[in-house]
Amino acid sequence: MPFAPLQDAEDFLARHPDIELIELFILDANGVPRGKLLHREELLALYQSGRPLPSTLLGLSIQGEDVEDTGLVWEVGDIDCRAYPLPGSLVRLPWRQIPTAAVQVSMHPTEGLPATPADPRQLLMRVIEQLEADGYHPVMACELEFYLLDQKRDAHGRPQPALDADGSRPRQTQVYGLRELEQIEPFLKDLYAACKAQGIPVRTAISEYAPGQVEITLEHGPALAAMDQAVRYKRLVKGVAHAHGMQACFMAKPFDHLAGTGMHMHVSLADGQGSNLFASENPAGTPLLRQAVGGMLASLLDSLLLFCPNANSYRRFQANSYAPLAPTWGVDNRTVSLRVPGGPANTRHVEHRICGADANPYLAAAAMLAGIHRGIRERLDPGAPIEGNGYAQATEHLPTQWSAAIHALEHSEWARDAFGEAFLKVYLAIKHAEHRQFMGEVGEQDWRWYLSNA
Repeated sequence: MPFAPLQDAEDFLARHPDIELIELFILDANGVPRGKLLHREELLALYQSGRPLPSTLLGLSIQGEDVEDTGLVWEVGDIDCRAYPLPGSLVRLPWRQIPTAAVQVSMHPTEGLPATPADPRQLLMRVIEQLEADGYHPVMACELEFYLLDQKRDAHGRPQPALDADGSRPRQTQVYGLRELEQIEPFLKDLYAACKAQGIPVRTAISEYAPGQVEITLEHGPALAAMDQAVRYKRLVKGVAHAHGMQACFMAKPFDHLAGTGMHMHVSLADGQGSNLFASENPAGTPLLRQAVGGMLASLLDSLLLFCPNANSYRRFQANSYAPLAPTWGVDNRTVSLRVPGGPANTRHVEHRICGADANPYLAAAAMLAGIHRGIRERLDPGAPIEGNGYAQATEHLPTQWSAAIHALEHSEWARDAFGEAFLKVYLAIKHAEHRQFMGEVGEQDWRWYLSNA
């Protein structure tokens, strides 16, 4: 595994003499960045010999609590595991008041044991390497939706859309509204500037399907690099929003009456020279594309927990919500789960529409690509593409219960082969612990429904 050379750190410090602090982070199973805040003087040592991180760091719940059943706590004495910086990840954080940079690290294949198998980025790397060994080089891109919320809650203590630049509060849906983008121009200006400074290729911005909801598209590229950019972009959006007095929310369904928030994943396969193997004048793509679709369809249930990892993820799936949850595919059709967009032949690819914005990009990409590899190896036929309303024509549906998704992954032989026993032990232990805690909490809805009526 290639880690960043010492020269990267030396050059960065020379270009940024004012930097005082370095935010070291690694992405855990839930996609939460965790790490340490280092002083400038500690950066070179990080590049030379890595940095110890506790084994438990990659076995935490979304609440940041140890999950004992991962095997990364008492059994190993919460041993230190060594992590090293990733190439190109050392960047300035422009929203911080103290001059601060960030650097992403990953567990070392051997020095990082026993936590290494639980590193989401390394799972994606293993899946990509298997595809590349067969001559397929995955190319990916993300569309990440998010809500811009006010840091102040409403009169009922609930989240609310952030104020527009003119002081008004958005209250209605304005799909593709240009005024809505104009009203958040100060935020977009700083966001685009920060993305440019960090080398994150952002493209189209649109006003999405709810007040305060925004989508910005990232440029396609090699799968691992694209997911690295998605991870850092998400962190950047939250930071810039905070600097503007807002909160960027990537929760899958923050409001019951408004649209959910997704992460649409675009994928194609290239040969060794970079040519698109899905390219075709046929809108439905090449036989290879259809095999890839067949594999993703066959693996949807087994990998659903990686696409929709949280209890809230499943509140997003409602009929006619543009968030389909059925093993369906189609050409230029937004009512299906796997969409082949229109456009020139050389751009032919598949858009995976199931992921919530709360998914870990590394794990979602790993599940997609493992499904694609399955389809190619087994020459799976996806059947005829859906035409018209995919919601009405779906003959089967994936479960909309978190517990069912946990059960499907836990009992999938394909997933054990694709992701490895060691990773699944940690990930499933985390999800079981979160499920127990979530279901054990009595909340406002329980009181509304049952306090007087039961």
